[in-house]
Amino acid sequence: QVQLVESGGGSVQAGGSLRLSCVYSGFTFKQNYMAWFRQVPGKERVGVAVMWTNPALTYYDDSVKGRFTISRDYAENTLWLQMDSLKPEDTAVYYCAADTTSPWSGSRWPIESDKYNYWGQGTQVTVSS
Repeated sequence: QVQLVESGGGSVQAGGSLRLSCVYSGFTFKQNYMAWFRQVPGKERVGVAVMWTNPALTYYDDSVKGRFTISRDYAENTLWLQMDSLKPEDTAVYYCAADTTSPWSGSRWPIESDKYNYWGQGTQVTVSS
């Protein structure tokens, strides 16, 4: 059974940091996309960081570039999102996701939620000003 379980969310002041983790089980990824999305009430889920796992290549939405870092620990089956210099507009529920079917697509990074076939349950991040 495939599972992705996020943790690490919470409340922080603007300028602070949080590190989200996503532990996955039930499958072994060789070459695939994994990503972090976020969603606020009434809006669509938005991809903020994407990783192609082998070789490790990354993409960031402009809104988080230079502040967030996506990484992966193969031995621990964990996907990370290090979030620094947090802003109130980063407040959202954050989800990790895996796309186990798409091949490498070059410069066309999969940032649409319908590209991903496995999802975690989400973790709330709240940034106060």
